[in-house]
Amino acid sequence: MKRGFTIIELLVVIAIIGLLAGVVFAAINNAQIRSRDTSRIEQVQQIKKALSLYQIENKRFPIHASGITITGEDALSSAMVAAEVINPMPTDPLYPTYAYTYQSNSTGSTYVLTFCLETDAIPGYSAGCSNTLTP
Repeated sequence: MKRGFTIIELLVVIAIIGLLAGVVFAAINNAQIRSRDTSRIEQVQQIKKALSLYQIENKRFPIHASGITITGEDALSSAMVAAEVINPMPTDPLYPTYAYTYQSNSTGSTYVLTFCLETDAIPGYSAGCSNTLTP
């Protein structure tokens, strides 16, 4: 009597292991995406607080009426760091694929901070790049 596994038994075990690995990979990938979205919300809230501090000190928000992409090295970031209200200026976790943008009105009395999310997991926000914060 021979002992051992048949080729069919081995293939079934390999298929089950592959299926389980796929499920685990999908769960980890989803967790990473949700983590990036959570990080984005925290970062734009941090920028919003820094803009409020800037406005208190300067009686207006930084003026960029045509809009500006926040890169960490842009004019808005430089002004905010120079005013010592934030250091460093955060950028999107997947920059430059996704980016935060800032646009004020011509007097600096208000602004719109726009950002992207990859999922609908954050209440009050949606997937895509149409999410905004204002003062």
